[in-house]
Amino acid sequence: MDISVLSCGLRGHVTYAPDEADLRDRVRTDTPEGEAWRCLRCDDFVVGDPHGSGPAGQAPSVPRGRALRDELIMRFLAVERVLRGLVFVAAGVVVWQFRDSRVHLREVFREKLPVLSQLGFNVGDSKIVHTVDKALGLSGTALMWIAVALVAYAAIELIEAVGLWLGHRWGEYFAVIATSAFLPLEIYEISEKVTVLRAGALLINVAAVVWLVWSKRLFGVNGGAAAYRAERETESILTVRRAGE
Repeated sequence: MDISVLSCGLRGHVTYAPDEADLRDRVRTDTPEGEAWRCLRCDDFVVGDPHGSGPAGQAPSVPRGRALRDELIMRFLAVERVLRGLVFVAAGVVVWQFRDSRVHLREVFREKLPVLSQLGFNVGDSKIVHTVDKALGLSGTALMWIAVALVAYAAIELIEAVGLWLGHRWGEYFAVIATSAFLPLEIYEISEKVTVLRAGALLINVAAVVWLVWSKRLFGVNGGAAAYRAERETESILTVRRAGE
């Protein structure tokens, strides 16, 4: 199915009546049900009054074709950022609340270790046990800064999500810069231990950076912002119809 048609089925059509007479004639027709206007997204005629009117240059920018596919990819990335942000917010809250009761928790934790040994769990060689014990030994101040760092990282992820979901240019730049800044840390983590989660996160982030820079023509790549705007303009229904296609 044409993705533009599917999108119109979910969101509804978008029609526009340009002031320019020759162009208006190319996007309007008469039907037994009344006048109909071409949808700016799927290019089908829609019966009824246009949703807007005015100079063609002021017509709403409606993504279609490749632009619409790009929008879906960006929204997938936005959802992934939201989920990751929520995880880090939750982690930050837990660490913040835990900082004042760490001494008691450490005592309870060490009291229960013999029970794990009796169940056959190798406590002495367990990295999980050593990591938890080390975390419980941190000072309240150290835990406070860890909580702040976790929430700050979550905020970055959520800002990325907003910019990508809305499709704003600043969001694309922010996402590339923020994601690239954390790639060395992700590479270091996966060099320490390869897991499916770490490998998947790294792969998504590298692919996202490369795709955003190339597809959105960021930092002057692939013609830069001017080429990006020109590409979107040539895909516009009004531009296509003005060309007589």
